[in-house]
Amino acid sequence: MPNYQLVLASTSPYRAQLLNKLAVPFVTASPDFDETPLDNETPFELVKRLAIGKANSCQTSQASLVIGSDQVCVIDGKIIGKPHTREKAIEQLTQQSGKSIQFFTGLAVYNSVSGETQALVDTFTVHFRSLSQHQIESYVDKEEPFNCAGSFKSEGLGIALFERLEGKDPNTLVGLPLIDLIDMLEKQGISIL
Repeated sequence: MPNYQLVLASTSPYRAQLLNKLAVPFVTASPDFDETPLDNETPFELVKRLAIGKANSCQTSQASLVIGSDQVCVIDGKIIGKPHTREKAIEQLTQQSGKSIQFFTGLAVYNSVSGETQALVDTFTVHFRSLSQHQIESYVDKEEPFNCAGSFKSEGLGIALFERLEGKDPNTLVGLPLIDLIDMLEKQGISIL
């Protein structure tokens, strides 16, 4: 069996922090893949395709397992992206107040030796408290979640926005389903423990 290098096909510091939890050495690479959604593509189909595309786009010169991941937030059946501005973050959180929203996180592991790719989608539901305008603005000003889908950081102060969280892996909400990734790596001969 080859001695695989682990490659995280992401420039996200959040995903790198999550992968560090597994205490395995890895390198990061910037995926070169068009993330434009296709016509009539469901959120499930989109994140799975993007995770596979990202993993497969990071070719390496040595035997590697390349990890690709992508995530979208869905509210009222519509995909919402990163807010990028204070105004948009406030708008997103106002829309989410008192509602349940879903996150779809695609995960793929590409084996550069066999050419095979494992892929799946994990879902996670966030149930928001009913929030006042003051609470929303206070949160946005304190945490500035402008590069986070849904306008919050669940691993930080964002936890104060929620009534409850529903899903099998809290890491999925941050952007990398570690429980599923451990299973995928074990299928490739890499044991975390």
